[in-house]
Amino acid sequence: MKKLSILKLLILAIILSLGVDGYAQNPVNWTEKQLLEPGDLANAINTKKDIPVIISVGPGATVPNSVNVGMVNTPEGLAKLKAQLKTIDKDKKIVVYCGCCPFEHCPNVRPAINALKELNFTSYYLLNLPHNIKRDWIDKGYPTT
Repeated sequence: MKKLSILKLLILAIILSLGVDGYAQNPVNWTEKQLLEPGDLANAINTKKDIPVIISVGPGATVPNSVNVGMVNTPEGLAKLKAQLKTIDKDKKIVVYCGCCPFEHCPNVRPAINALKELNFTSYYLLNLPHNIKRDWIDKGYPTT
């Protein structure tokens, strides 16, 4: 009986830990094809060829040529992003990034992607910073502002 109780508690603990992690953030709303590798964007910036519109939706604009709209996890921040997007052609290549924290905890990338979808943009990407801007961009020696 004691072993069964311990086993039930262990299973409950596992379920709860999985549930908390899964509930921490909404599901991913971008595809693998919509992830732009940092090296590819850094190369475009360094060669000054085919530089997309780059929008920072995080706490700062670290990537050169970025438009800093700030964090979009509030209604005011999201309104600022949408106002910026209204000045851009729907078929223009756009890259958004935050980099404040790992994607699974980031409060800004999902609202930004939702806004791009909602406004019918056709060529938008999320800069692949799965950990944070420091680890995935700065520490790799990519250009910064």
